[in-house]
Amino acid sequence: MFYGAMKMTIGNSLKVAFRPWVEGMENIPASGPAILASNHLSFSDSFFLPSVLDRKVTFIAKAEYFTTPGVKGKLTAAFFKGVGQVPVDRSGARGAGEAAIKAGLEVLARGELFGIYPEGTRSPDGRLYRGKPGGLARVALGSGAPVIPVAMIDTEKIQPPGQVVPKLMRPGIRIGKPLDFSRYQGMEGDRFVLRSITDEVMYEIMKLSGQEYVDIYATAAKRQIAEAAKLEKAEREKAEKEAKDAKDAKDAA
Repeated sequence: MFYGAMKMTIGNSLKVAFRPWVEGMENIPASGPAILASNHLSFSDSFFLPSVLDRKVTFIAKAEYFTTPGVKGKLTAAFFKGVGQVPVDRSGARGAGEAAIKAGLEVLARGELFGIYPEGTRSPDGRLYRGKPGGLARVALGSGAPVIPVAMIDTEKIQPPGQVVPKLMRPGIRIGKPLDFSRYQGMEGDRFVLRSITDEVMYEIMKLSGQEYVDIYATAAKRQIAEAAKLEKAEREKAEKEAKDAKDAKDAA
């Protein structure tokens, strides 16, 4: 009931304000479980995709969104519950992965849609990064549900990381044909199978999105970008200091 009310309020507002275009809506089943595996460009991805679908989509979200104290914390928790997100404690890497898999299997066991971002985090530069093999593949094999590749288009331009107020422009959503991995049933413990499933899904997302593919994890790319920025800052500060020292020496002379 609460989800329906929030969907009507938020979903309709997003559709009116941003007018997202959609291709491949016919690939979403009218009933039954399915996994929506999407690229991840913006915080708003988890709101734009559900806004255009008639069915409820459940994503996982950081537990902190649901446990922050005070009035603001309660409002935030109510909001995320209302838009169909479930909390997962990500304090431990392995525990977080297992919790996410468990949450996904529970959603699919109810015959609902489960949304997941195989990259594990938002793209730092708009490119598509290597999918993490554990979550998506294990949920797909454990549930037997089809995997539907999804491409979010231009959402990073609407709300880049760190930007609170979104820019009004039209995003797009491309929905691919369902992928059946029943041929791998019972092989959840084979890491090569998990990688094969993940890579197949990422390839379909790449075709739908048109993004450049980078064969490293997005988390590693973020570290590289942060280290490069830190090095650039240090070099800039060094150059500024050398210029200042030279000026001081010239003035003293």
